[in-house]
Amino acid sequence: MAQTIDTATGRKLAYHKTAGTGPGIVFLGGFMSDMSGTKAVWLEDWARTEGRAFLRFDYSGHGASSGRFEDGCIGDWAEDAFEAVTRLTDGPQILVGSSMGGWIALLLARRLPERLAGLVGIAAAPDFTEDSMWPGLSEAQRAEILGAGRTELPNSYDDRPYTLTRRLFEDGREQLVLRSRLSLPFPVRLLQGTADEAVATSVPLRLLEHADCPDLQLTLVKGADHRFSTPQCLALIAAAIRGLPDLE
Repeated sequence: MAQTIDTATGRKLAYHKTAGTGPGIVFLGGFMSDMSGTKAVWLEDWARTEGRAFLRFDYSGHGASSGRFEDGCIGDWAEDAFEAVTRLTDGPQILVGSSMGGWIALLLARRLPERLAGLVGIAAAPDFTEDSMWPGLSEAQRAEILGAGRTELPNSYDDRPYTLTRRLFEDGREQLVLRSRLSLPFPVRLLQGTADEAVATSVPLRLLEHADCPDLQLTLVKGADHRFSTPQCLALIAAAIRGLPDLE
């Protein structure tokens, strides 16, 4: 059963924490995803067998945490992640960010560089609200967001539609990480499938070029999709974590 913490902003976050040695591993999920997904649970089991500390949690409006998804935005979820990391973990941590979680991980890297031993991005999607989601909307959908404050899109991963709000996009513009210097003074590993229908391969390549990082590697997996959860892909995630210099 999940435990909970109350944040300084009044939100209740659900989490699962496994004790173990460090550096600890923190899983950061994607947009409208939750901590019960395949990658999060598989990594928790892997970390347990390795004797490694592990944390997975739900952002507000996601999974078992409080709040409504449509009331949240990137800044809220990044703040949730900041509280989870600073209050529920000790010492150096490795952030494993999936899709939107990759963006959240980069925002944490700007706030907590001294706490990070490494970062693994899985189909990381920095700046996606501005660079892919907004341009992908029709004129009618944009007008609905600007006028009514929201619109809904079909969700190929869930029965619930995506509710996209004006606040989501306006806040997203305040959270961009690819427009100014991005210092990542720790090892970074990016994993990306070539058949990803949500994040183009140009995104990790752009991050590779943009980031100021002494040890950044990108692995492209032919045929892997956005879920990146086949046995081969899961093994690659574990290998990326295990292969970080501090863990060798």
